[in-house]
Amino acid sequence: MNFTDLNLIDPIAKAIQEQGYTNPTPIQERSIPEILNGRDFLGCAQTGTGKTAAFSIPILQNLAKKDLRNNKNIKALILTPTRELAIQIEENIKAYGKYLPLKHLVIFGGVKQGNQEAALRKGVDILVATPGRLLDFIAQGIISLKNIEIFVLDEADRMLDMGFVHDVKRVIKLLPPKKQTLFFSATMPAEIQKLADSILNNPVKVEVTPVSSTAETIKQSVYFVEKEDKLDLLTHILKNDISDSVLVFARTKHGADKIARKLQKDNITTEAIHGNKSQNARQNALTNFKSGKTRVLVATDIAARGIDIDELKYVVNFELSDVSETYVHRIGRTGRAGAEGTSISFVDGLDLLNLKNTEKLIGMKIPIVKDHPFHTDNLVAQKRDSNNKPAAAGGGRPQSSGNSSRPKKKPASPTASVGFKKPKNKNFTRKK
Repeated sequence: MNFTDLNLIDPIAKAIQEQGYTNPTPIQERSIPEILNGRDFLGCAQTGTGKTAAFSIPILQNLAKKDLRNNKNIKALILTPTRELAIQIEENIKAYGKYLPLKHLVIFGGVKQGNQEAALRKGVDILVATPGRLLDFIAQGIISLKNIEIFVLDEADRMLDMGFVHDVKRVIKLLPPKKQTLFFSATMPAEIQKLADSILNNPVKVEVTPVSSTAETIKQSVYFVEKEDKLDLLTHILKNDISDSVLVFARTKHGADKIARKLQKDNITTEAIHGNKSQNARQNALTNFKSGKTRVLVATDIAARGIDIDELKYVVNFELSDVSETYVHRIGRTGRAGAEGTSISFVDGLDLLNLKNTEKLIGMKIPIVKDHPFHTDNLVAQKRDSNNKPAAAGGGRPQSSGNSSRPKKKPASPTASVGFKKPKNKNFTRKK
């Protein structure tokens, strides 16, 4: 299918052609016609599947058909969890609607409200907002939601992760009962499914299968390294092998901060972004990284959702994710639009099962790089069970971290040592 088959009006067709769009992604192909027809929509899709265009394009077209010349009321509300995502959505709306007279605005916390308030008072057709700033403006009487015709809840599961779900429910209560609702989430935990059921009316449901292939333009490699050597290996690579900017993925918030501190100590400009950072701090870190002021950005998977960095050449997986599809999304930050990119993954004993599952998903063996000072052929716990714990028997030493289900042997008593007899003196104490 081509975008020309979706019956888009000329101003939008021209704008998306200028963006280089020719063929819609699966979620765009299935959602745009349904949303144009006014249906509620439930999309289960991860970042990178094209969902922003999937809801933005039909919203623009449906509003463009209305006479809104003297109407200052907000018609469409797009609620998203973070400042950076909100900014990117509004940038996309601006690009797709550049030939339309519709007014759009993004509002978020962490900055003074003056400019945002002034723009709202002039009238806005499409509002992109984060929950906190939206509720602030509602409380001040600056925003009313009573005229909303289209409501989009984006990244619903991330709203839950970040503790915003109660704010979302407060917003929903202020919306008119008659409206079109578009609901998007990468995953559907029970609470998010319950929320979707409560606000959607006979929705079209589309689930996009997670991507399982990697771009041919991305050079992938694995570095076998003991866990305690990973930080030193990262510094070594950044100082000897790579001179460009690098996006590093960490599994946890604590891990991201630890990596950033180590690199800063090694005089490598680094910032970390994760859920515990303020929206302002995350946006500043992203801006610094894009401009080259910060050379290394360390991110958790949730914080990295929506990050779109042109011409990024290097991605480093400090640890592999337990979810194999995450690998594809991570390294997909580089090698975009036919450009060349490089992905490096550090693998220790705990990562071996994840590596195996990742290679199975992408259908290829990732080449191993041995030409580095921390390479090891003797990774601990080379055989592991389905829970990624050391195997109970055979093929490798169990991990010494205490993850093994095998009972530990009690250390031998010093009195059992050959040639050593305990003196009869009760006051005897063994020297340590």
